[in-house]
Amino acid sequence: MTRQPKITFIGAGSTVFMKNIIGDVLQRPALSGAKIALMDINPQRLEESEVVVSKLISTLGAKATIELHSNQKKALEGANFVVVAFQIGGYEPCTVTDFEVPKKYGLRQTIADTLGVGGIMRGLRTVPHLWSICEDMMQVCPEAILLQYVNPMAINTWAIAEKYPDIKQVGLCHSVQGTAMELAEDLEIPYEEIRYRSAGINHMAFFLKFEHRQPDGSYRDLYPDLLRGYREGRAPKPTWNPRCPNKVRYEMLTRLGYFVTESSEHFAEYTPYFIKDGRPDLIEKFGIPLDEYPKRCIEQVEKWKGQAAAYRSADKIEVAQSKEYASSIMNSVWTGEPSVIYGNLRNNGCITSLPDNCAAEVPCLVDENGIQPTFIGALPPQLTALIRTNINVQELTVAAMMTQNREHLYHAAMMDPHTAAELDLDQIWSLTDDLLAAHGTWIPEWARVSKKVQAA
Repeated sequence: MTRQPKITFIGAGSTVFMKNIIGDVLQRPALSGAKIALMDINPQRLEESEVVVSKLISTLGAKATIELHSNQKKALEGANFVVVAFQIGGYEPCTVTDFEVPKKYGLRQTIADTLGVGGIMRGLRTVPHLWSICEDMMQVCPEAILLQYVNPMAINTWAIAEKYPDIKQVGLCHSVQGTAMELAEDLEIPYEEIRYRSAGINHMAFFLKFEHRQPDGSYRDLYPDLLRGYREGRAPKPTWNPRCPNKVRYEMLTRLGYFVTESSEHFAEYTPYFIKDGRPDLIEKFGIPLDEYPKRCIEQVEKWKGQAAAYRSADKIEVAQSKEYASSIMNSVWTGEPSVIYGNLRNNGCITSLPDNCAAEVPCLVDENGIQPTFIGALPPQLTALIRTNINVQELTVAAMMTQNREHLYHAAMMDPHTAAELDLDQIWSLTDDLLAAHGTWIPEWARVSKKVQAA
């Protein structure tokens, strides 16, 4: 009998995302008989996910089996692959807190899940639970690979590598391949004809090469075409979200010479140049969608109500191949068939101009030996300098959690480029107090600030 993997999904109540990953997995012959363990703390969402996976199996004629768990450690027993996708504290109350408290200080954000004061707080909520998963994995599936899809990606990956260096992990995002597809559309070139190489950190990696394959087999640099298209008003083309016209990173291309792999709405809050109190002209010029993430959360909650009912009543579910890397990694590790993905791992000298211990995003070879990051060397100095401003915040947030030193959370906020451009030191300290107090028991006890202390 052919050996089949066990795939555990922690946070299976993220049903739409889980559907994409499991749908990809079941379309791969070597994985189609997998044992799929779904774990979530919300019984209703877990049951909804079971319905979706059951219908995926039926639609594809796969031989996979399903287990349901509310106990994390039990779900992890004997796993070969562990997919993690959850949001500690949810949209309400925690995401709302991350936006509304800074807004009282005139500090506006777009997504607030990766960097800035919102990203720091999200990391503080998220890392302890990721550590608990790692602790359980060390006991019941120490050889499993952790595929981590949770933000703040770089902070999470860094913190796992610091405390659980023996865990085989990779942080996964779709920004590299997703952006390459967007640029191909802007250039009206088939994606399959484009060759690229990217490196940096999650949400701030850059295309070091972006080229078009020619009929004679040579490659042509596409950066001049991207710059010309932007200056002539032909790019960027309208995106799926009319609130996000994608102008910020085209503007940064004109200044840096390289295109960043994460969206303009994200990039606007990773830098000090675009969101400024009292400068509505900048918001209008670059189409910056303030409070974008809360809007998406509300829309997704409403959309899911209809989707959940539709999935439940449908006999079969439409299955497409997503652009996520998870199934490719599983297939390569399980079968030995090589593939290349972009993953977030401890740098360890892959990018020589960045710290060895940071979480770098680089191309990786995947086969039966696991996930093997490739050597990049030094980045162009202007990219290294900008990336370091984000690494500063990540490093101090991880240091706070590793040492349980609350002061480093204030230091992290102080170093954030956007926060420092808007607020003075007293405001930054007061804002951090307010956020820690507002999050209450959602954050570790050592980091909590009482209302009384905060008021004093």
